[in-house]
Amino acid sequence: MAEVYSGKKSRYSHYLSTSDEHRSSIIMAHRIITQVVITGSRVLGRALTESWKQAKASSAYQKAQQNGSASGGPTFSSNGLTLDEACKILNVKPPKEGKMDMEDVMSRFKKLFDTNDPKKGGSFYLQSKVLRARERLEGEVRVKAEALEREAELEKGWKPKVFKDR
Repeated sequence: MAEVYSGKKSRYSHYLSTSDEHRSSIIMAHRIITQVVITGSRVLGRALTESWKQAKASSAYQKAQQNGSASGGPTFSSNGLTLDEACKILNVKPPKEGKMDMEDVMSRFKKLFDTNDPKKGGSFYLQSKVLRARERLEGEVRVKAEALEREAELEKGWKPKVFKDR
């Protein structure tokens, strides 16, 4: 028994010292893993918040496009031309109070459409821009005419035709 309590190391002391080293390496590994998880969750959280903001802004932009442009008149999403652009393309004055000389618009349209015919060396792109400009102006005049018609009907009073004899 004197040997056990003497200054000599026991045969198990080697395992005790390596387990302390092993414990410290495990603790370091836990710290590294924890830092990686925390950093990764921060990056993922920021990415999710940015994508949420972007989706929200995109949704608001689409609603604004569907409801009409800020310039007052509706912007048709199929062609995206404003009223001012359409007037500049066809070189006509913008409609006033929903009224416009459609004969002038059609004559300018026919001239520009035929001039830009791809078979005659013209540009299909320009030809389609001319077509979209005419459609935009027709749509604007139609919308204004319908609004004026509704107002006139409301002033006269609404009289539905329910019976055949009336």
